[in-house]
Amino acid sequence: MATNRLSFVLRTQLRLSCLRNRWQQLRKETNNLNGRGSCYRKLLVPFMTGNAFYAFTIPGFSWGKKEDTEKPKEGKGVLDKTQQILVEADRLYSENEALALYDYLIEFKDMENDEILWRLARAAVDKGKLSKNETEKKALYYEAYGYITRALDLNQANFAVHKWYAILLDYTGELEGNKQRITNSIKVKEHFMKAVELNPKDATSIHSLGQWCFTFADMSWYQRKIAAVIYKSPPSSTYEEALKYFLQAEETEPNFYSMNLLMLGKTYMKLRDAEMAVTYLVRCKDYPVKTPDDQKAHDEAIHLLKVLGVHNKPGLEKLVK
Repeated sequence: MATNRLSFVLRTQLRLSCLRNRWQQLRKETNNLNGRGSCYRKLLVPFMTGNAFYAFTIPGFSWGKKEDTEKPKEGKGVLDKTQQILVEADRLYSENEALALYDYLIEFKDMENDEILWRLARAAVDKGKLSKNETEKKALYYEAYGYITRALDLNQANFAVHKWYAILLDYTGELEGNKQRITNSIKVKEHFMKAVELNPKDATSIHSLGQWCFTFADMSWYQRKIAAVIYKSPPSSTYEEALKYFLQAEETEPNFYSMNLLMLGKTYMKLRDAEMAVTYLVRCKDYPVKTPDDQKAHDEAIHLLKVLGVHNKPGLEKLVK
């Protein structure tokens, strides 16, 4: 009985919230267009609002703040120069010293080493996210794309290179316009899948695949029609497929990322499983807030729990503060 009530609340509130948010975002996007714009651009605005492409460009996302690869092993001898650079870079990253990390690695930007280059690309992205200057942010993203492209040319077997190539393919596509971003989406998925193939234990790559699937599963019928303008067979997915990846990421590395818990809750909501949605949203709410992503996930989890009426359910009224 309780589950049915929550499911009814979910259906009603989610539909109203979705319609309200999409209308507000559509108005904002339309007002931001320069001049009249083409008919194509005006049609494309709804496709890019709402949840579209939320998967890849989450503000402040540092991909779990986990090391993307194992630390260089010291072995029996003294670390060589490259190993010393990587050890110091990973130390700065683990301590959230984004600007110091960029300043450190930029000194080695001309080295032809994929491990250094993908770390430098990541550092440039993190520096860009911290910048309040849009011109500087854009320049840093393109700079990062240059580094990761070189890294991919050097080593096609490095999972972290494929992961960051996928991320930057989307970042730069966004800068070049909606059409290019949609066009890039197939390659974005391919490189995330390659990253998982090369390292099945990397939870952030698996999570990213889940985000990709959720994005395309969440498209409305008219958004699919617009996507068909670009692709004869537009990218598609299901909530079940997204759930599979989010669960796989959580199984691979439990509690590794607040956003994965949030997305599990949101996906279960889409699948009308209120009980499981509440389980993961509560876990997300209780996740330690250390990064902007954590705060965003925390706030959204509280909002969704209220949408589900959890704060009014006997015995659970203290879950939402």
